[in-house]
Amino acid sequence: MFSIIIPAYNASQTIAACLKSLGRQTLPSKDYEVIVVDDGSTDETEEISRRFNIRYMFQPNQGPASARNRGAAEATGEIILFTDADCIPESNWIREMTQPFQNPGIAGVKGAYKTRQQKLAARFAQAEFEDRYDLLKKHRFIDMVDTYSAAFRKDVFLQMGGFDESFPHANNEDTELAYRLAVSGHKLVFNPQAIVFHTHPETFLKYLKIKFWRGYWRIMVYQRFPYKAVKDSYTPAVIKLQTMAMALSFLFVLGSVFFSKMIPAVFLCWGAILFSSLPFSLKTYKKDKIIGLIATGVVLARSAAFASGCLLAIAVLAGFKRKGIPGRKISDRSIKE
Repeated sequence: MFSIIIPAYNASQTIAACLKSLGRQTLPSKDYEVIVVDDGSTDETEEISRRFNIRYMFQPNQGPASARNRGAAEATGEIILFTDADCIPESNWIREMTQPFQNPGIAGVKGAYKTRQQKLAARFAQAEFEDRYDLLKKHRFIDMVDTYSAAFRKDVFLQMGGFDESFPHANNEDTELAYRLAVSGHKLVFNPQAIVFHTHPETFLKYLKIKFWRGYWRIMVYQRFPYKAVKDSYTPAVIKLQTMAMALSFLFVLGSVFFSKMIPAVFLCWGAILFSSLPFSLKTYKKDKIIGLIATGVVLARSAAFASGCLLAIAVLAGFKRKGIPGRKISDRSIKE
């Protein structure tokens, strides 16, 4: 009935825990299969994976989007589920992920992250996810399904062409597919009870690096779905405004080299970001006092990372346009829908 697909690249440190958890599901083992698609690993990923009762397949390194598509093409289940090699699904994960498909109109399901980490950066990342989950809960249907905990009807997934393999890394290829599904009229839902445990970045430097590339690849998605830059079901509007304010402050910083009167505008933008982060900080403080206290500063740094990545992407796209290289876009008909 169900096929669980795990792309793996040099995942020897985490794949065993992931596969053990999938072997302890509340569903009978005859109801699902587990497929590991090894995307060109050079470590012991294959040796470890083959210790479990799973289907293993190897391919030269082509990126996670390609690996997931390969697994989907080989899957025998009517419903395909995705998680990552560094995730540990709870024992009822498959049951919770697939329960919404009892409604024949549902095409995709998104689950949720949890973590047991104690490092400040990881705790902040979890608070950030939970803030987004609160937003998702307000929507009957959503437009975001992350691959760490995702499920789709196989026929719909294949009909839509799966993940876009032009995305070389595990970054926003899931966003692009979710937007594509949503604008095509397919219904996606969020189930916060379908939980996988994950290891978030444990240093703020690594966290900010991830946010930089999130900003970069999100702009690549927005060029195909520009209206999503204004509103979607997953990203709080305040984060988009904070990113825009930080990008504007960068322009004021450059301008202040020639016109010193622009310096106050820089601090005005930063102050607006700090002020707008207070509701999130207060909300987080009620659950985790330390993270709540540092949240405003981290939000300011996050905005800088997001904005920097976005500006780099815009510069790259502008360079392509000058050279006459067309961007990949969905059809005008799909955009109107």
